[in-house]
Amino acid sequence: MPTAIRRDPVLGYNFSVALLPSKSADGPGTGTIALSTAGTRSYAGFSEVSGLELTMAVEDYEAGGVNDAVLKFPGRVRWSNLVLKRGVVGRRDPLDDTDLWTWFNDFLEGRGTRKDGLVTLLQPDGSPVHVWSFRRGLPARWVGPTLNAGRSEVAVESLEIAHEGIRREDAGGALGAAVGSILGAIF
Repeated sequence: MPTAIRRDPVLGYNFSVALLPSKSADGPGTGTIALSTAGTRSYAGFSEVSGLELTMAVEDYEAGGVNDAVLKFPGRVRWSNLVLKRGVVGRRDPLDDTDLWTWFNDFLEGRGTRKDGLVTLLQPDGSPVHVWSFRRGLPARWVGPTLNAGRSEVAVESLEIAHEGIRREDAGGALGAAVGSILGAIF
């Protein structure tokens, strides 16, 4: 008779990224992000996503009369920038609104718009395991491909996105079901 359920780690190669225009200064709710992707081509193919991390500052307080300890209190939370990497494509799809260079260049020309997004880690069958949402992202750094005639590698571009917060959503709830059905419809 088994005494425990085996939980294998999820492999990190099967994921999707959705980038969508932010709707307001406060950013929309995550459910709005997921549901608004239905019927659009806002999903982008990336080979790597990094920066899903946050750090909370810890404030020290030396209380009078407490000489054997320093009290610790939570401080401000800071999120790392997201870094998205993907292969450079030969011809831009006019229906693809996830073009990294264009998004960055729009900010350089004074007409850029922020984007909300979803990073979804998927099971091999395509069902979502974890969903991270970020809000009010803006391109902070674009890096073009490294070109080397002595190597036969894919030309890769990357974009660093500064944002105003990451949340981990319940992949098993309504949001997870919505993301799963949208991914199924698109791919």
